[in-house]
Amino acid sequence: MNMKKVKLSAVLTLVSAMLLLSGCGSKSNTGAEAAAAETEGLKKLVISEPLHYTGYLPLYVAQREGYFAEEGLEIEMLQATGGTHVTSVVSGDAWGVIGGPESNALANIGNSDPIVSVSNVVNRANVYLMAKKGTAPASASDEDLKAFLQDKKINAGRHGGTPNLLTQYLLLELGLDPQKDVRLLEPADGSTVVAMVQQGAADIANGAEPQISDGIDKGVWDEPFYKFHDLGDYAYSVLSVKKSTLEKDPETVQKVVNAVVKALQTIQKDKDLAMEVLKAEFPTLSGASAQAAIDRAYADQLWSPDGIISQEALDKDMNVMIKTGIYKGEYTYDGLVDMQFVKKAAGN
Repeated sequence: MNMKKVKLSAVLTLVSAMLLLSGCGSKSNTGAEAAAAETEGLKKLVISEPLHYTGYLPLYVAQREGYFAEEGLEIEMLQATGGTHVTSVVSGDAWGVIGGPESNALANIGNSDPIVSVSNVVNRANVYLMAKKGTAPASASDEDLKAFLQDKKINAGRHGGTPNLLTQYLLLELGLDPQKDVRLLEPADGSTVVAMVQQGAADIANGAEPQISDGIDKGVWDEPFYKFHDLGDYAYSVLSVKKSTLEKDPETVQKVVNAVVKALQTIQKDKDLAMEVLKAEFPTLSGASAQAAIDRAYADQLWSPDGIISQEALDKDMNVMIKTGIYKGEYTYDGLVDMQFVKKAAGN
């Protein structure tokens, strides 16, 4: 046999085998290849969150419903407890942060590249007080609240965090000294809320969903006896980035805000979708707890309908900081907030 023909036959046999193996492999890796193709070309960004909780549902909707992907983005949510959600942006570990503008104000002191809020998300003071089951105050009057809170062990959350500050704010409004008349417990990890009351380490806890429903399910407490959402418009959790990001890459900021505003608008009218995403993000919640969380969010008008951070909403947040003495400097609306991207997203 001609040697050239032998070599050609061998090569063709090898190529055929490779193609066959390649075809078999493609069948088993279809899912992985599809996922890779889906995210190919997307710009990846990290947004830090202090805790994974239902208040940030609009961001999860934007992720799961592909609103970020429509803008050419892939967003990763990074849980950073103990106040590191803000410092992760300062250090560059995260592109943006979801949290309170008052935390940004603290981080901006002496910072040459301040953090600026570009969209509202949670426009109510999403903090509730729960007491150990069977021990709630006689009524919601100031007198009864003051008597009930006196000498109690209160899980107020991380020192400097909004839940902590709001708790101190209430105590001061009632004429109690947060440092003398109660015992403030300030764990950095917000996920300990239910466990601390359950184990007797705290008499009262502040928290939000899904912690509220989790505690009710476990028989730790009943419905909250005090709701800070009664303060009205309040810039509780906003999306923020560094000023240098606004200046150097406004296109990406606009794309992120577009997706967030779309999610905010969607969640206002599609409760079924909100529930679907809630269950996906918090799979351990019982059906009853998930429904209670959704019902509470809509009843308390938790989410901003349009992403706008008003002067009033910011002032309420900052006034709590100032009254409690955590923040002693001055601030300006324009120094902490930039609404140009929300206005473009909304077509204004």
